[in-house]
Amino acid sequence: MLRPTLLVAALAVALPAYADADLDALRAEIQHMKQDYETRIQSLEARLQNAESRADNTAQIAASESAVSNSNAFNPEISLVLQGGYASLKDIPKRRINGFLPDGTSPGTTRGFSVNETELVMAANIDPDFRGSTNLVVTDGSVSVEEAWFQTLSLGNGLTLKGGRFRSSIGYQNEQHPHAWDFADNNLMTRALFGEGYSNDGLQLKWVAPSELFTELGAEIGRGANFPGTDRNQNGIGSYALYGHIGGDIGDSNSWRGGVSYLSTRAVERSGTVADFNGVDTNTAFSGDGQTWMADFVWKWAPNGNPTVNNFKFAAELFRRSEDGNLSCDDAGSLSLCSGGVTGAYRATQYGGYAQGVYQFMPHWRAGYRYDLLDPGSADFGLNNANLPRPDYKPARHSLMADYSPSEFTRLRLQYSKDQSMQNQNENQWFVQYIYSLGTHGAHSF
Repeated sequence: MLRPTLLVAALAVALPAYADADLDALRAEIQHMKQDYETRIQSLEARLQNAESRADNTAQIAASESAVSNSNAFNPEISLVLQGGYASLKDIPKRRINGFLPDGTSPGTTRGFSVNETELVMAANIDPDFRGSTNLVVTDGSVSVEEAWFQTLSLGNGLTLKGGRFRSSIGYQNEQHPHAWDFADNNLMTRALFGEGYSNDGLQLKWVAPSELFTELGAEIGRGANFPGTDRNQNGIGSYALYGHIGGDIGDSNSWRGGVSYLSTRAVERSGTVADFNGVDTNTAFSGDGQTWMADFVWKWAPNGNPTVNNFKFAAELFRRSEDGNLSCDDAGSLSLCSGGVTGAYRATQYGGYAQGVYQFMPHWRAGYRYDLLDPGSADFGLNNANLPRPDYKPARHSLMADYSPSEFTRLRLQYSKDQSMQNQNENQWFVQYIYSLGTHGAHSF
């Protein structure tokens, strides 16, 4: 672009015949063009300065927000879960699941009004490499540590290591805390196998494959002190578990996950109670090895992936448990066939499972059905075959529930169960339950 002075000189040479008046007019017009040119340049420079200033402010705000976010990442997430309600049950002093040693480790639900377990959860990123969490369970007169673990954040390659006390990732429901259950009580399968659920003190290693299909492999080793194992107060490994899960999405509305798990435990003098042929409750003690195989499957549906209005979840689990060792029975009562103590070989292979479906038919409202069935399978009491009856009754239960969740922090539930887990007991059970979550709580698993 020619500068205005050069333009004037060029025009003066090219137009020598113009009169002075015409040249003056031309010079004035060129001067006006020069002033307009300089004004536009100044305006552009001002706009550039303003843009640079805004960019600097935006960067400073983003840096500040990032610093706050990183700072909050290391502050603990604290939540308190309140649970309680009302249960209408028969007055049965000794509730047990027939045919399964030790015949009802789970004490069952308290009749009438009660406050169930209150959970206090604290979790946080410890540093860029580790995360920690603890779950304290408060019941009448006691506080217990349900979970207390650390977990790596930076191993990479899909690997995660967890150590401490944790709920095992075998199966599907075992890892869930009671406030995350879809029904007011646990399924019969988990109660018969583990009580409320199987947890361990030890180490867990998980690997998630870098593939479109969700693929997870895991292994756990631990103390093995919880049922169906016992605390042997010795060095080494008391139990180990292996499992694998696969899953994925089908379109925008469906997702699924399936898996297989294996648990090996060891028990020494594991106590229980069994009725002998005279109907007298006798004390038992099992010492031996146990192997449990589990298969689980979960299907979730939500239209276009949006679960806020309607959604459906189907879940099912099956198990096969075998135990091999020695079983002793002993009772001081004169009517007991085990009076004086009898010890013999014990072998049993048992089966069972459950299936349930939960449908959210409108915002905040859900309804569900669950069916439980157990098979005591084959049992050989050895020398105690003359004292203890081999079970052939198959415990079962039907459950219906409806719940209302006005927010993610509140759930109110009504449940009816037709319980046939005890032989000669056909019980109608009613539950009214409330669950309230206070504070920050992490997301639940799939």
